[in-house]
Amino acid sequence: MKRVFGWLLLAALAVAAALLMGDNPAMVSLFWPPWRVDLSFNLVVVALVAGFALLYGALRGVAVLRDLPRRARRWRALQHERATVGLVLQAQAHQLAGRFVRAQTAAREAIERLRQPQAPVPPFQGELWMLAHLVAAESAHALGQRARRDAWLRAGLAVPQPAAVPEAREGLLLRAAEWALEAGDAAAAAATLAELPQGAARRIQAVRLRLRLAQLRRDTQAALEMARLLAKHRALSDEAAQTLLRGLWRQAVREAVDAEALLAVWRGLQGPERHDPRRALAVLQRAELLGLPTAAAEGAALPRVVDEAIRVAWAGYETLAEEERQELALRLEAWLPRLDAGWLARLEEAQRRAPQEPTLQYLCGQAFRARALWGKAQALLQQAARSLPPGRLQRRTWVALAELAQQRGDEAAAVHAWQQAARAEP
Repeated sequence: MKRVFGWLLLAALAVAAALLMGDNPAMVSLFWPPWRVDLSFNLVVVALVAGFALLYGALRGVAVLRDLPRRARRWRALQHERATVGLVLQAQAHQLAGRFVRAQTAAREAIERLRQPQAPVPPFQGELWMLAHLVAAESAHALGQRARRDAWLRAGLAVPQPAAVPEAREGLLLRAAEWALEAGDAAAAAATLAELPQGAARRIQAVRLRLRLAQLRRDTQAALEMARLLAKHRALSDEAAQTLLRGLWRQAVREAVDAEALLAVWRGLQGPERHDPRRALAVLQRAELLGLPTAAAEGAALPRVVDEAIRVAWAGYETLAEEERQELALRLEAWLPRLDAGWLARLEEAQRRAPQEPTLQYLCGQAFRARALWGKAQALLQQAARSLPPGRLQRRTWVALAELAQQRGDEAAAVHAWQQAARAEP
């Protein structure tokens, strides 16, 4: 289409020139005393146009000649930039192909080009500098050359203007922290991560590294915070996040050394986790291992962590499996003497709703026994002993029956109960 309009314009100019100059008898007279020159008007017009064209061409030629040094410098800079970028790309290609020695060689050549004092400064010089050093360091790390890798890293971070290339510098720091974690050097990893700016420290990759650092340091609380942050940003699948959080939380429970530490771990749960009866059961197990049932004075109130865990576990009792219910009954048994009368009513109500459930029979029988209600306790414990499967709960049921028989002076029943307890599986 442009060509069509160009030819039309040219035809219009030709028509205009033919109409103006085709039959034009005009003359142009030039007086230069004592001479007089008569020239055709058409000739004068042609001479003016030709003179303008010659003058324009001469000026353009002079401008091109004066611009030759700048164009030469630009060409050299372009060639230098292409060669440098090509070497960096070649180094990356060799690294991806597993040719680590060649990758280091290409990266070294690119760095030497960037170091030349008289060489033109290419665009993104800082990024090329750091990328070439990173490729060289990655290759040295793959070859097991730790000292050379660290030297490449230090040289890459020593860019003249680090503020101009923040992203590339942060990438080097993250990679250095990852290498330190792989080597098990928690101090070096922490120092490297501390150099990250505040914005970069909240990125997913940085959070992942902080999680690994916390796990290396066995700082379970910090690891839990990082894992929750990753789960919040969907950096982990739901299943992986739940598995990781559950494992870290159970580790934190195992590391709790007193009631206050255990309460801090329990209060650290969020959302639906605070209503998980299995987590509450884990807290009660740890409380028993810490000796909290025997450490408190007689008649003292329940520790806060135990009180909250018992309430949550009892609220989710129906969701537990049979083995977990028996485990909960064993954990609650140690706290029965210190539970208030309201708990006794709750246990009786639950046992009336499920009169055939042996675990509830055992739990209510032990609660009645703790309050010296011997008749009710014996009846429920006898039912539980006949219904419970062989195991620790059944053995404790027979032991309780034997002690009740001894209290009322029934030696035959006591001997029978002790024999049954001895036959029960531990």
